[in-house]
Amino acid sequence: MGWACSFLSPYPDPSRISMPGLPRFYPNPGSTHNQASCYQQPGAWAFLRKTTVILWLLLSSTSLAPTWGQTKIPLETVKLWAETFGRGLYDTVTKYSGSLLLQKKYKDVESSLKIEEVDGLELVRKFSEDMENMLRRKVEAVKSLVEAAEEADLNHEFNASLVFDYYNSVLINERDENGDYVELGAEFVLESNAHFSNLRVNTSISSVQLPTNVYNKDPDILNGVYMSEALNPVFVENFQRDPTLTWQYFGSSTGFFRIYPGIKWTPDENGVITFDCRNRGWYIQAATSPKDIVILVDMSGSMKGLRMAIAKHTITTILDTLGENDFVNIIAYNDYVHYIEPCFKGILVQADRDNREHFKQLVDELAVKGVGIVDQALSEAFQILKKFQEARQGSVCNQAIMLITDGAVEGYEPVFKKYNWPDRKVRVFTYLIGREVSFADRLKWIACNNKGYYTQISTLADAQENVMEYLHVLSRPMVINHDHDIIWTEAYMDSKLSTSKAQSLMLLTTVAMPVFSKKNETRSHGILLGVVGSDVTLKELMKLAPRYKLGVHGYAFMNTNNGYILSHPDLRPLYREGKKLKPKPNYNSVDLSEVEWEDQAEILRTAMINRETGSFTMDVKVPLDKGKRVLFLTNDYFFTDISDTPFSLGVVLSQGHGEYVLLGNTSVEEGLHDLLHPDLTVASDWIYCITDIDPDHRKLSQLEAMVRFLTGEDPDLECDEELVREVLFDAVVTAPMEAYWTALALNISDESEQGVDVAFLGTRAGLLRSSFFVGSEKVSDRMFLMPDDETSVFTMDNFPLWYRQASEQPAGSFVFNLRWVEGPESPREPVAVTASTAVTVTVDKKTAIAAAVGIQMKVEFLQRQFWAATEQCSAVGGPCPKSCGDSDLDCFVIDNNGFILISERSQETGRFLGEVDGAVMTQLLNMGMFKQVTMYDYQAMCKLPDHHPSAAQPLVSPISALLMATRWLMSELLLFLLEWSAWGSWHDRGAEAKTVFHHSHKHKKQDLLHPCDTEYPVFVHQTAIQETNGIIDCGGCQKIFVMQQIPKSNLLLLVTDPTCDCSVFPPVLQEATEVKYNASVKCDRMRSQKPRRRPDSCHAFHPEENAQDCGGASDTTAWLPLFLLPLGAWVLPPQLLR
Repeated sequence: MGWACSFLSPYPDPSRISMPGLPRFYPNPGSTHNQASCYQQPGAWAFLRKTTVILWLLLSSTSLAPTWGQTKIPLETVKLWAETFGRGLYDTVTKYSGSLLLQKKYKDVESSLKIEEVDGLELVRKFSEDMENMLRRKVEAVKSLVEAAEEADLNHEFNASLVFDYYNSVLINERDENGDYVELGAEFVLESNAHFSNLRVNTSISSVQLPTNVYNKDPDILNGVYMSEALNPVFVENFQRDPTLTWQYFGSSTGFFRIYPGIKWTPDENGVITFDCRNRGWYIQAATSPKDIVILVDMSGSMKGLRMAIAKHTITTILDTLGENDFVNIIAYNDYVHYIEPCFKGILVQADRDNREHFKQLVDELAVKGVGIVDQALSEAFQILKKFQEARQGSVCNQAIMLITDGAVEGYEPVFKKYNWPDRKVRVFTYLIGREVSFADRLKWIACNNKGYYTQISTLADAQENVMEYLHVLSRPMVINHDHDIIWTEAYMDSKLSTSKAQSLMLLTTVAMPVFSKKNETRSHGILLGVVGSDVTLKELMKLAPRYKLGVHGYAFMNTNNGYILSHPDLRPLYREGKKLKPKPNYNSVDLSEVEWEDQAEILRTAMINRETGSFTMDVKVPLDKGKRVLFLTNDYFFTDISDTPFSLGVVLSQGHGEYVLLGNTSVEEGLHDLLHPDLTVASDWIYCITDIDPDHRKLSQLEAMVRFLTGEDPDLECDEELVREVLFDAVVTAPMEAYWTALALNISDESEQGVDVAFLGTRAGLLRSSFFVGSEKVSDRMFLMPDDETSVFTMDNFPLWYRQASEQPAGSFVFNLRWVEGPESPREPVAVTASTAVTVTVDKKTAIAAAVGIQMKVEFLQRQFWAATEQCSAVGGPCPKSCGDSDLDCFVIDNNGFILISERSQETGRFLGEVDGAVMTQLLNMGMFKQVTMYDYQAMCKLPDHHPSAAQPLVSPISALLMATRWLMSELLLFLLEWSAWGSWHDRGAEAKTVFHHSHKHKKQDLLHPCDTEYPVFVHQTAIQETNGIIDCGGCQKIFVMQQIPKSNLLLLVTDPTCDCSVFPPVLQEATEVKYNASVKCDRMRSQKPRRRPDSCHAFHPEENAQDCGGASDTTAWLPLFLLPLGAWVLPPQLLR
């Protein structure tokens, strides 16, 4: 074909229609999203022809005389309807909300008020200091545990025949068939504790957890558990000294995990305990310094079948030991060298969760062939590491090569001489796959001559323990030096306590320190005993940045040295899969630039990474109401670092009313009287008084604690006096509203008036008042103002939606919004309408928002008022020429974002206008009445493209079917053997291998969504245009419409002619679409290395290190059927056992 994109004919026969000035279409060179050439898309011609038709129709509609349209839909009548409805609506809402009374009450006390400008830099410094003090107390607790553990080890002599009973977290309180406590399962008192998420715990003593694959009576385990009993009094003392402490624990290098307070541990649905403390980020980061790792995996033909499965699992296990301060790449080799991700050729990439998961998928697809030539692969690995070291890229600390092979290696010594000797700055760890021992000496020689470690991995269950050995080697320099580095982890979700849903979905950071053996006789071996740690919930940390100091739209956030979000109100770590909420795969590697995405130059991110203190101003588009709406704000960002941590803190204040704080004063006596009203509540998430330290205070609500504090009943209570003072003041000013609402409720007699359910108000101090006009059983939306409905109440992250929207409405104007029932099984229809307005106070030409007030009404009540208003007309003494009840008129009331509140067809209520009438919405956009705003979501989850392998092969040959069945039988047999502990000793290996297989199968079955970037439109009414009308030429007919703003609201009246079919116009949808990056752009994004700040310390080598402690042959005993299994698998085609 010879056509291009520069000019497109609008119609199949252009000669029939005269269209002067037809626009030309050019590709947008500035767009990076989905820029496919016209030549590459066969459907582009038809699509652009249709688009041109629509544009021509729009242009032609503006040239038609409007007089004909006015005779069909009288403009003055529509304007009258809008004014009448607006006036009646305003009267109703002001009457029931009492907004004018509340505004007057604040006006009356203006003379006693002060409005102060907020100093953002001073605020962020104060918050930072408070956080430093809190985190310092956690560090002190961890240090005391380290000292106690090292002293206990120094005084303990290893006893191979030690017999010792301890509280096993899985077995405690378990009884056998005779009713006796099982071994290691003595009685263990457990009580529910609010401080620990209401879990049943024992705050007097710790308990010990072991993974299923670790034998609970192994001599190493018994000696370690016995030695660590010395931590129990320290745990208790720490908790008494700092009652804000949460979990404290010791993770041993032998695999046991001592946790305080003691808790009952529950296996997963397969009866397996998969949690291994040595796999956790806090353990690995504390045990080793940052590292650059190149994994070399042998893909030669000899690695087929079971060996390949073990090699893949070994790689996955290594990847699980890496964190965001590490860098990695994987190279596969046989006859030639190839990067398993070609995009990463010649570089190292940050080992964040995204990249690790990406590598795991690629590893799963590896297939064997050819002959393994290791020298080329080693040379490639050394060159990458050398390049990054010289360029000061990557971790700039430890460097290592992991060689995974079945042993047929040669020609490697010249490579070491050229790249690594004599300094041996790159460690080489070797992993011999399979039971063949012929090449063991070669691989051990490689490891021992390059300061590494050699292990043999003959089963899937061997991988975990053997991979862990490299961490012990990397920890030696730090151990010998006795450098107790303090590490703080990135945000993560607690999986230690799978028994608690609340706990498992809580974002934490952990402070951890390594524990060393101080015995002189083992000094050169650098023995790591384990790691101690303590959790800090980020919710508790962010309470030190009180919400009331930040204004309606303000917030505080934290990020790590790598630029990843630690805490941010727009961080969405969970997604819904069916009825379950699950963590997103990349929830803790969301970059600051992906949340504050309008900072295109990354000025804010760079400054915070560099630990600077300063400020930055940016215009932002803030999504509201799950992305259906948007606020346009100018935000001031203030930032500083948090000393002795890898974290930086930011505070955001919106310009305008967000820059001011309102200060009032009243007597305690007067305030207390008005505070004690049954319909008054305060923000349950805000800290008015500290109630989570003293056990006697934990049962108190924030309101009860304030009352005790003010009356002097409990002198030990600590409260935020400024916030308490503001609550008292607001309670006094808003008290008359209760009497006003009560009088209204008593005077409602007419059934037609019973459409308003509840009146409510909220103040900037988190005070909330509400009053019902109907019985609770008649309320349309019972979730409204309930704590579980986070959009309608004050939370740690946000003011209520009705408050935030009202604050941006013009003074005296109400914002209306539909309310929906939340939940996966809720009916998709609106249940109520809220209307709210802001109450402002002005002192010395400074305006601050004091409160917002509003009502919730039934949808039907709003509709009744509207239909009554449209019975009005300008004709005097005669019938109205037109009515919304006429069959040739369609009337809608829509909000400023295009959502329908009122329609003649109830099923359209709540839908977006463009979805119902694409022609009118397209014309409104074209005329400038509405504006389309493009928003981006870099935390989205998208469905994977449908892929049905069988679709291309509807007919399966008998041989293929037989092979598939055989493969299935073999895998089932393999799983059976694993369950019966075919590999290794009975007490450890089978369970872990079973877990590996089960997890892999489960993951593939349920992995329906994947992280992605999306863009979506939001439509916003341009308030400068209050009315418009037009005629749309739809080909065979013309559609007339009139739009008029409804006064003192965010609503618009739209009247259209339904008799004209305008289906030539496609619907205008408010849908998110995945941003598709072409291969080149995608690769550039994956390779790009954003600026980051490296950890302050590095321990790569020590001259006293015993490099000859470099491993040996592992246990090779196995059950006979396992030797036969590869023989059975061997008869299958290689592609079935890649």
